[in-house]
Amino acid sequence: MRQLELLSPASNKEIAMQAILHGADAVYMGATSHGARYKAANSIEDIAETVEFAHKYRAKVYVTVNTLVYENEIKKVEKLIRDLYIIGVDALIVQDMGILRMDIPPIQLHASTQCDTRTAEKAKFLENAGFSQIVLARELSLKEIKDICHNVSVPVECFVHGALCVSYSGRCQASEVCLGRSANRGECGQMCRLPYTLKNADGDVIIKDKYLLSLSDFNASKHMAELVDAGVSSFKIEGRLKDVDYVKNVTAAYRQILDGIIRSNPDKYCRSSFGESNYTFKPNLEKSFNRGFTNYFLNGRGSQRMASFLTPKSLGEKIEDISMLHNGDGISYYDPDKREFEGLRVNRVEKGKILSNRPVRIPKGAVLRRTFDQEWQKLISGITASRKIWVDIEVNEENVSVSDERGLNVSVPLNVEKQLANKPMSIRSIFEKLGETVYRLRDFKNNLKPTTFIPVSQLTRLRRDLISLLDEANVTTYPFEYRKKENIEALYFSHHLESSDNVSNTLAEGFYKDHGVKDIIRSIESNPEESVGKKDLNVMTTRYCLRRELGACKKGAADKKIAARLKEPLTLHTGRHEFRLNFDCANCEMHVIAKRK
Repeated sequence: MRQLELLSPASNKEIAMQAILHGADAVYMGATSHGARYKAANSIEDIAETVEFAHKYRAKVYVTVNTLVYENEIKKVEKLIRDLYIIGVDALIVQDMGILRMDIPPIQLHASTQCDTRTAEKAKFLENAGFSQIVLARELSLKEIKDICHNVSVPVECFVHGALCVSYSGRCQASEVCLGRSANRGECGQMCRLPYTLKNADGDVIIKDKYLLSLSDFNASKHMAELVDAGVSSFKIEGRLKDVDYVKNVTAAYRQILDGIIRSNPDKYCRSSFGESNYTFKPNLEKSFNRGFTNYFLNGRGSQRMASFLTPKSLGEKIEDISMLHNGDGISYYDPDKREFEGLRVNRVEKGKILSNRPVRIPKGAVLRRTFDQEWQKLISGITASRKIWVDIEVNEENVSVSDERGLNVSVPLNVEKQLANKPMSIRSIFEKLGETVYRLRDFKNNLKPTTFIPVSQLTRLRRDLISLLDEANVTTYPFEYRKKENIEALYFSHHLESSDNVSNTLAEGFYKDHGVKDIIRSIESNPEESVGKKDLNVMTTRYCLRRELGACKKGAADKKIAARLKEPLTLHTGRHEFRLNFDCANCEMHVIAKRK
């Protein structure tokens, strides 16, 4: 059977543990350095605590070391990786191929989405290079995903929920070029979330101060069965900078979806970890941060809108009836006169009107959205889940044994004072008291002679010894997996690497040369001279097309009125930055070119 993995984000150990309690089979988090979210760094000690907690459920901990590594940082990264290996981290998520040439232990490596894997050819090369799991680019269709899955033998990981980068991941240089903050070094300045003014070749303003590159959030919840059928094994939730309430709710929602798929196909799929999660709330994806939802390119380009032009902030859930509102709720709506979103706090709803601490004039026909749900917040902020592993216990005249759903089986001798009983003992209740442990009793067999009596204190000791031994057995038998062997004869599919291929150290250069690459241009981050003197520089390449988003695709039925105004070259303007848009219609890509002044 194929194991299905739900992979949740965590900015710290507390969120990681909540993700696991709410059903995650694995979590990913940053270490002390070299993670693509530098604000989500964690100490080795905190990661070690997370590992210990996760491994009780046979859940895994992946650590992101997925930024570029500079030459003078190699020894530091080697030490970091050795420390992570020692504490039992299951795998590293990496982008820099130099890591494959470092002096590190045989820890399993996963190819980050920053590797920009969009083809079966690239995925197969990464498998040959020694990666044990491959994270695909987010722009792919179900057909493309299926093609990749069927051409590799290692598990394939796909994002299924959360924020989207407008550029191909790992290839966005806008923040580095414009702000000196590299996305490939964990310091993305989020240029795509800024307001832009669109002008045509004549300088006419087509759209003013709208969030033209800000994509809606990804939501593949309705396509999970299709992704499983396509061959995906790991389902990744974005959000290492999201709060604990977000992680709880989104993890629980996708846990229920995956469990439903597994129940419907018990002969084909199983979970990759153990323990049943129970919730005190009903998961609802609309309740958590979202910029509106899109399934992006899963079903091809279609006619759906992909961007959130009006705001880069959370839209919340749509409110059809104001009677749904509670005192203290936060709501928002778009004001066409001010050309921006307005927000307010609800004091109360009275006679069909929303009363607030300031005058409220909601435009007729405006769509109301709840951005803060007071009652939900009270619920989600408390203890919202427990996760227990089922155990079966048997007592006989010789020993007490326990087996669990992880496949473990241990026993302790019945080394107690046996006395003559006046009547048969009922001892299940003593072994049910598993308290703060991760276990819950399912089946209990009492095979003692009816005339045997054992003091409760001694049975309690036996239960504690038994559970302690079970915990030890889990630690000593934990199934660690190790780095795959690299096929040094595998050839890369190109003899030339551009700066956007992100080679930043001699080890990475050596890796690619070993695999047949002849010509390598260093990354802009490690070779800033590469961009000096260049008048224009391509800083984003994206499958998202602004022309198509505006209904003016050159290859399909276009809105003739808007198309007539889009005289090229089109330019985007924000603050002191100006970008030219180039449209590669043959490949259905848009290039965002930074114009130097």
